Order: sequence, then C-alpha cells, then structure tokens
Amino acid sequence: MLLPPPHYDPNDNEAGMKLLEDLTTNAYQIQLQVLKEILTRNAKTEYLEGYFNLNIGHFDVDALQVFKKNVPVVNYEDIKPYIERMANGEPSDIISAQPITEFLTSSGTSGGQPKMMPSTDEDLERKTFFYNMLIPVMNKYVDDLDKGKAMYFLFVKPEIRTPSGLMARPVLTSYYKSNSFRNRPFNRYNVYTSPDETILCPDSKQSMYCQLLCGLVQRDEVLRVGAVFASAFLRAIKFLEDYWKELCSNIRIGHVSDWITDPSCRNAVSLILGRANQDLANLIENECGGESWEGIIKKIWPRTKYIEVIVTGSMAQYIPILEFYSGGLPLVSTMYASSECYFGINFKPLCKPSDVSYTLLPNMAYFEFLPVEKSNGELTQEFQCNGISEQDCQHDETEIVDLTNVKLGHCYELVVTTFTGLYRYRVGDILMVTGFHNNAPQFWFVHRKNVILSIDTDKTNEEDLLKAVTEAKLLIEPLGFLLTEYTAYADTCSIPGHYVLFWELKSKGSNNLSELDTDIMEQCCSRVEESLDSVYRRCRKKDNSIGPLEIRVVKDGTFDALMDFSVSQGSSVNQYKTPRCIKSEEAINLLDSKVVGRYVLRETTFGIGFIAKWTCSHQVRQWFLGYPDLRVGLTNILHLDASKTLHIR
Repeated sequence: MLLPPPHYDPNDNEAGMKLLEDLTTNAYQIQLQVLKEILTRNAKTEYLEGYFNLNIGHFDVDALQVFKKNVPVVNYEDIKPYIERMANGEPSDIISAQPITEFLTSSGTSGGQPKMMPSTDEDLERKTFFYNMLIPVMNKYVDDLDKGKAMYFLFVKPEIRTPSGLMARPVLTSYYKSNSFRNRPFNRYNVYTSPDETILCPDSKQSMYCQLLCGLVQRDEVLRVGAVFASAFLRAIKFLEDYWKELCSNIRIGHVSDWITDPSCRNAVSLILGRANQDLANLIENECGGESWEGIIKKIWPRTKYIEVIVTGSMAQYIPILEFYSGGLPLVSTMYASSECYFGINFKPLCKPSDVSYTLLPNMAYFEFLPVEKSNGELTQEFQCNGISEQDCQHDETEIVDLTNVKLGHCYELVVTTFTGLYRYRVGDILMVTGFHNNAPQFWFVHRKNVILSIDTDKTNEEDLLKAVTEAKLLIEPLGFLLTEYTAYADTCSIPGHYVLFWELKSKGSNNLSELDTDIMEQCCSRVEESLDSVYRRCRKKDNSIGPLEIRVVKDGTFDALMDFSVSQGSSVNQYKTPRCIKSEEAINLLDSKVVGRYVLRETTFGIGFIAKWTCSHQVRQWFLGYPDLRVGLTNILHLDASKTLHIR
C-alpha cells in the first residue's frame, strides 16, 4: 500500500498533501501492513524465533494477537545484550534480516552511557521520505518559501567505530553524513544558506562561525531560520553576540578569519563571501551594536517568516528567550523523532507552542501505546517535578492499545516495533491524545519518562542525579556537614543554561554554614559533573551547550518551607515527597530567598573558565563566557577492553 517509503517529487505540494491524506485515512490498514512486513522479513531472526513461530502468509487480526501475546514489551536493558553482540561483530540476523549498517547513539543513557539503536540503509530512505513530508505541510500555511533560503544551524557530533567496524554516532550526524543528505536532489523549497561543507565540519566552533557568516552575507535571501532544538539556535545567537565584530570585519574586507583552518569549510565560505562589502558590514554593526537585542532576528534578517526549532518537551523552557530575540516571529515545531524511529509531523505548524501536537505517520513503524494514569486521575507535564514519584503512575500492559484505538484525552507511553530490529520497545516518551487527523491520532508530547533535568540533548533522571549527589556529598562529610535535603532545576536564564542544585546542610557539631570551604564546595560541583552521564559531559566539554553546574546552599528549615508551600498549593501532606526537580517559579524564588552561599566552578576539571553575569528580569540575560573548544574523549562514550570487546557502560 505505501511500503517501502513511497517516492514523490518534494517540489509537488499537491502530491505531498495527497500522500499524507492517504496515510492518515488508511492508518489502521497501513499499520497491519507495516507489522506484517516487519515480521515477514525478520521471522527467522534469533530474537523473534525465541518467542513464536508465526505463519506470516495468513497475517490477520488473530495473528496480531499471537504477536502481542508472545513477544514481550521491553526496555533497553532487555535488548542491550543483543546490541553488544552485534557491536562486537556478530551478524545482524540476531535481530534483523537486513544488514545493520550503523548504530545510532541516543540521548537517553544506559549505565551512564548513550544507548545504541540499530539502523539500516533503508532506514535512511525512510528518514528522507519523512523530511520531504514536512515541506508540503509548511507550504500550506506559509507562501513563497521557494523565493529564498533557510538559515538552519546544523552540526555533526563525535562518532566512534565499534569492534564490528560499524560506526556509532548520533542520529542527525548519521543523516548529514549519508548519501541521502549529501547527494539529495534539488528542492526549491529547501535551499540552505549553509554549504554542506560547513555543516559537516567536525570543529563545532569553525562550523558555527562559518554558518553564521554565510547567513549574514545572504541576509536578504533568508526566509526562515532555525536549528533542530531551541537550545542550539540560542547558542547560535549567543555566538553572534560574541563574534559579530569579527564577522563584520570579514564581510568588510572580503576575507575569512585565518583561524578558520578546515580547508573544505574555508573554500566553501570564501566563495559565498566574495568581495568586500562595506555597506553590509556597517548595517550589521549598526544592528548588533544597538542598545538592545530584542527582536534582533527580524532586524538582521528582515524577510524571515518564522523560526523552526523544537520547543516541545524540555525545550519549552526556551520559549521566553526565543520570543525576546524573535520580534514576534512564529515558533514552529515541525516534527517528532528520536534515534529509535521518526514518528510524526505537526499538521498545524503555526499554532502556539503550547498547542503543538504531532500526527504519527503509520508507515514509519508499528505503534502501540501503554496507558499511563496518575494515581489521582490526572497527569500533567510537571508531575514528576512537583513531588509526585514514578511509583504514583501505573502501567497496565494488558491494556496496551494500537495506534487507531487510543482515546482522546488519555495519556500513553509510546511502544514501537521498527523496521530496524526493535520489537515492542518502550521509547520512554509520555504522550497525550489531543485529536485525530482523519484516522490517525495526534499527540501532545507530555514529557520524557524519568527525566528531571535537561538543558540540551542531556537527559538526567532522578537516579543519575542521586548517584552524582551521593558522590559529591562525601567531600563535605569529613568537614562535619551532612546533606539533609536537595533539589535541582535547569536554569535557562543563561545561554548556555546550567544545572542548579539547592543543598540544605546540617552541622554535626558547632560548625556553621559560613565556615564552608569555597574550594571544597567547588570540588563538589566538579564531582557532581564528573558523576553525571557521558551525554552531559559531552555537552559540557565538546559542545559547550551546558554551562558549569552551580550549588546553592540554603539555610536550615528551607525544605520544610518548601513542603509548606507545596501543601498550600494543593499537595497532600501525607503523600508529599521532596521533589528532586522544581519548575515552579514561586518555589524557585522561595529557595533563592533562603540561599546563604553560591558556588560555581571558577576552573573545572573540564578546563573551562567561567565568568557570568545575569539579571532575573524579563530582559534578555547577558552572559560573558570564555572557554576553549574542547573535544570529548570518545572513550567516555564506549569502552573497549584489552580484548577489543565493546561494553556499553
């Protein structure tokens, strides 16, 4: 019916919209066909043979029930041994009849390290189809996108070769390095200001500088701006704040800065830069040198129609600062995807960020949904961050439902069976049904299960934070202090944002909090960071997308006051548990009013010098950062022992 991914001309909007209508109208039939195709291909794999022997030739509703009865719903720890075996060189037919050609590293972690998801060449075709489907939807709402260019900041991340010879890398790095991206056919609706050479540049600082320079030179052609995540786009704006004078100098003299040493990148940018342009340099200087950067995007790129970034989930925290810079431009979240699979499209891209819902495309994978219900019958985006524990949410696996059987207003955990060897895999995303497009349901992304802190692609859960805090508190115990309570929040008043921990300490003897040793407390900050997972460390070391962690020590009794506040807001005193993450501005202000000491790394073990100034007002926060562009040690991601055997740590 629509398998494998159908090919169509992405310049043909009418054909694209018709294809989407067909997909969503025939969602149930396509889902059955998808599952039949997956099982037909992979019935003889070691994984599936271990659970059932199905006559695929007569695949029907009864066969579907056999599949559900025999194949278990699993998480990453269940499939991790199979992934490790393939990474160490065993054949792909452990889980997939098609050759596994690479592993995609997830922002989620297992044992503190990124999870690795199997991928195939065909999956790249499926991703290309998915990206092409975004175009007709945008063209339905925004005119004349073929009359200019997109200034999107896209980057590659570190990768490693496993003992099997297969690469392990982030999903977007995989796509940008693939032939599907590099040899993509011309699409007049999707022309970038950034040459591929700047996107593929392994040095993130040179890549950012060159992409900004190209965007400035082509400012009159820019119709839309963006990045994958809101955090990445804001890093680009912060980079412009730091480097606009040098960028203007390059434009004024028609010469790229000498520190841009990547030859492919330099050559590509030099062609775009061309000859000296005094007038353009003066114009940009005038805008960037003004009193305020409010609305700076419209000032520098006046034809811009919208900002395309993901602002759902943890990225929603960046909406206020984006609105400050945007000058009233719409914030557009177009897609919902992960390393496991690409899922759905926002069919109303110009809606408010709070109203974004994604329609799952039924040909991308076989989707199932595990009902999620909070014990009091309600579930909100902040429920894990306001004193409600994971134990207060129940799953009933006997009630797992298919894509077309979900109920409006209900919440579910997403479960996928993919073409690449994942069977009934719990993605960990909690979604709420908001409506239907034809027969395909639309979902609001509620939150990532178990994640309590996130600034960029990092996803720190409660267990990770507890482990890190437990390690750090050992440094203060010999000094006569005990950690009695703690909580945390992701401070995005800054660019980049950073983790803030509130600690309440108790003295064993006559010591008081004023006697806390600053050096020891800074070591505590360092110890916490060292104990967090490799994705966090990569964001700190390589990407510079997270600022240094901060510990704020509060006076005795502060967490009692926090409980009183929560009870006053409706929490049950009998069920109250100290939240390990807070999002309420009132609660943060309460804790801040009790702070007796603030500790931030002046120079961390990561070698990052940090000086910051911020104002907690509605004006944009100003940051002054100085640190080198450091590379992550890939051995932090994957570990090879003496026998060259890979272990996912």
